Amino acid sequence: MAPGPIRVAETPLVSYLLRRADDALVLGHRLSEWAGRAPTMEEDMALANMGLDLLGQARMLYAHAGEVEGRGRDEDAFAYWRDERGYRNLLLVEQPNGDFAVTIVRQFLYAAYAEPYWRAMMASGDATLAAVGAKAEKEMAYHVRHCAEWVVRLGDGTAESRARAAAALTELWPFTGELFEVDGTDRTLIAAGIAVDPQTLREPWQRTVIQVLAEATLEAPPAGFMRRGGRSGRHSEHLGHLLAEMQHLQRSNPGAAW
Repeated sequence: MAPGPIRVAETPLVSYLLRRADDALVLGHRLSEWAGRAPTMEEDMALANMGLDLLGQARMLYAHAGEVEGRGRDEDAFAYWRDERGYRNLLLVEQPNGDFAVTIVRQFLYAAYAEPYWRAMMASGDATLAAVGAKAEKEMAYHVRHCAEWVVRLGDGTAESRARAAAALTELWPFTGELFEVDGTDRTLIAAGIAVDPQTLREPWQRTVIQVLAEATLEAPPAGFMRRGGRSGRHSEHLGHLLAEMQHLQRSNPGAAW
């Protein structure tokens, strides 16, 4: 008989680790969906490598969550044996790829936050999180640089590419407010010197985004309603479809290994 979904003992630190790991895993899976479909071979490799960066971050964070939880679970258990409501990722990262402009804008908006986040986390009182930060900060700096170049190329390109980039911004902007939310889990770990206050990252995120959009001759959408819920397990309809694909092999063949 196949095992059922796991129930995680979500202490503040375990919950925090799952949030960051889920962000990386879900976004990495989205990028993997471009394999063999990108506009050029070079970009095919770039998207795949960014996806691998995120997968590596997810594995380290899940492994640490397993150690902290103390129930003998590895990264595969967290990735494949939780249901949709058990995932704690941002709504932004689960949004569909759409066209190439949507993928690039989504990655840019996330990476512009993740780079300063992981840089700040290098000072975390949790040694493993600090080590992940030292590795991830370099990776996300590349993601920002690569995607920023594409945002400029699309926004300041043809009428068609500019229209698509602008449409992608309009579609994804309402998901960016969740990047800076703070709840009880965050407050507990911020006070303990383990986590960084996401509110302190808003200014560097805005500075990067506004600078790149200006170069791309694009404008940030006006402030308005922001979507939220991913951190508490309330997701869009898109995550369920993603998990059905990602978890199918493991759930059909429990314990399968290469």
